[in-house]
Amino acid sequence: MEILGLVNYALFMAIFIAIYALLALGLNIQWGFAGLFNAGIAGFFAVGAYTSAILTSPAAADRIGGFELPFVAGWIGAMCAAALVAWPIGKICLRFRSDYLAIASIGIAEIIRLVIKSEPVLTNGARGISSIPRPAGDLGYMESQAAYLVIVLAVLVAVYFLVERQFNAPWGRMMRAIRDNEPAARAMGKNVEYRRLEAFIFGSALMGLGGALFAHFNRSITPEAIDPMVATFLVWIMLILGGSGNNRGAILGAAVVWIIWSVSEIATDRLPHEYAVQAKYIRLFLIGLMLQLVLRFRPEGLLPEPLRGDRRAAPTERDRS
Repeated sequence: MEILGLVNYALFMAIFIAIYALLALGLNIQWGFAGLFNAGIAGFFAVGAYTSAILTSPAAADRIGGFELPFVAGWIGAMCAAALVAWPIGKICLRFRSDYLAIASIGIAEIIRLVIKSEPVLTNGARGISSIPRPAGDLGYMESQAAYLVIVLAVLVAVYFLVERQFNAPWGRMMRAIRDNEPAARAMGKNVEYRRLEAFIFGSALMGLGGALFAHFNRSITPEAIDPMVATFLVWIMLILGGSGNNRGAILGAAVVWIIWSVSEIATDRLPHEYAVQAKYIRLFLIGLMLQLVLRFRPEGLLPEPLRGDRRAAPTERDRS
């Protein structure tokens, strides 16, 4: 029984690592490729989670939705909804400098969270949406976990190869040129605002997909799941630790940070109750300490962005800042 428990927990952790890896890849498109400081990941995560829940869950008398569509339709709908929400936000906020963009995106994510929490007709308010179908959910518990892990890994692999292909394509080189030297890119005739909006929308769509995968795995979604601590802050740490601008680094960072986050929770839960509550803050300390050590001794991350040509010798504008 103990071995089965460990296997179940390993499957649980692997699914969450894959979901967070998708979020990190979406952020890597925005920050690693285009230099866009999006601090509102939780907002697009929530839009994707609730869109897929509304499209695929059974009908309910107290809210709109319950269309009982296949989960694939829900995931596609989640990406489209997140992209549609990202378009007007990007049109307005991408004109700001990186620090103002961060402030604006935090505010927008908080607005989305509060609307979800207080909207009873569409999102069922604070009670959230339950009975969300999980692919292969009619199997036994462990079999269902394993089957869902295979599906999530297949999605992650497909997304990784598509993003990696774009990274090495002319589009990726153009985005890095805009990120590193915007005046030079403008002088070469590149439409900087349009390309930044592209990156913002693409990355937000992946964040929406991550939210949909999370909702179907938990079979429910509530406003409490949209905690900026775990849906924004952790994703940024994953990308910085793994290596901004490197898709493999984003996935590695997701694995390392989530393992530390989960194992530290197990350790604190074994303490007496009067100490367990206080010890949970140690998790935040460990993550923060790890981030400080990485920034101090390896600011480029565990797997740095592959450098090409003269960029090995010349620091970029982002490096100087």
